[in-house]
Amino acid sequence: MINEWEKPLEKVFPIKEDIEGSPTNIIYNKGQVARSRGRIAKPRVLIPAFPGTNCEYDTKKAFEEAGGEADIFVFRNLTSADIEYSVKEMARRINQSQIVAIPGGFSAGDEPDGSGKFIATVFRNPYIKEAVMNMLKNRDGLMLGICNGFQALIKLGLVPYGEIRDMEEDSPTLTFNKTGHHASTMVMTKVVSNLSPWFSNAKVGDIYTIPISHGEGRFIALSEEMKKLQDNGQIATQYVDYEGKPSYDGFFNPNGSMEAVEAITSPDGRILGKMAHSERIGKNICKNIPGLKEQKIFEAGINYFL
Repeated sequence: MINEWEKPLEKVFPIKEDIEGSPTNIIYNKGQVARSRGRIAKPRVLIPAFPGTNCEYDTKKAFEEAGGEADIFVFRNLTSADIEYSVKEMARRINQSQIVAIPGGFSAGDEPDGSGKFIATVFRNPYIKEAVMNMLKNRDGLMLGICNGFQALIKLGLVPYGEIRDMEEDSPTLTFNKTGHHASTMVMTKVVSNLSPWFSNAKVGDIYTIPISHGEGRFIALSEEMKKLQDNGQIATQYVDYEGKPSYDGFFNPNGSMEAVEAITSPDGRILGKMAHSERIGKNICKNIPGLKEQKIFEAGINYFL
């Protein structure tokens, strides 16, 4: 029945695009539970909102329910004076925060030629770059980027390299989905590494069913770079099938990511970029979809400082 329902428009609007072969079944168990050297009673989370951001309220709610103090900062860009104010104020707020979380959305309409460029340009500003690197290097800070936020993190080099740097032509990146169109569905993702403190509430092998909504979620990298990420434990989660195996079937891996990668981290695991919307959780949400929905990454991020 499902095949008959999907068939009429399949050539016009393909539902999925399969890839030949099988992804590597990654398992990394060498990580240790990490904690910040400083203890904070109520960690502060800065959530910057840019033109096109649409997930800031869900992200704020998730962090506050986890015990944090979340602060949404709207980056103004109407005039040059607005931009100047926003840059300095954002840097000030980063210096007062323990976590920076870049939420999902469609920054600047994902144009021109790709997503996350406006956000990445903002974070490359010297004031903001200095504040971010000070938070990460000197204050044991954490960063999280979901969907559009992941796209920004990878364009900045924060994942997988752990620092804001210029990208090379062959650097790992996120590109257009294999089908060529937007994907909005539920996916099963498996935790495959215990490197990151963001997954300290999960075990390697745990599978979660989480929503996605993106047009550019396909992770690609050179084979040697992919091998390095795998060996370092920086591949955090993979898209998997009903048997828990990473898959190139477009039904389970709707963007066609290499090695079925859904999330990666910085070398120390403190910066996490992921495509699936872990913040879209709550009572009675997707209750007709089987599987665990809550990864508890927000609680893990807050508990890192407690």
